[in-house]
Amino acid sequence: MPTIAIDPSSFGEGVEVDEPEGGRLVDVCDEARAPVPFSCRGASCGTCRVEVLEGAGLLEPPGPHEVEVLAIFGDEPAVRLACAARVRRGAGRVRLRVVDDLLP
Repeated sequence: MPTIAIDPSSFGEGVEVDEPEGGRLVDVCDEARAPVPFSCRGASCGTCRVEVLEGAGLLEPPGPHEVEVLAIFGDEPAVRLACAARVRRGAGRVRLRVVDDLLP
């Protein structure tokens, strides 16, 4: 069962949740009240960019729209859009951090 951990950010306290079925990261964030900002929710604005600090293999590869938006920002391969990323089923831990966080 994957565990999703999202570090604290200027948008709120960190969270850690078990997600046995995997699924859309945006849904996990909504249900857990994760400190990730969302605007468009459709892989077009980049507001929800997160850096994958651990467990990248538990995420499905990015789709073409996500790749296009991330390229606009010049992000490293470890950065994903929380609105577009999907978590796979399986054991492990995914740890994320909001990109461009306002905290010092």
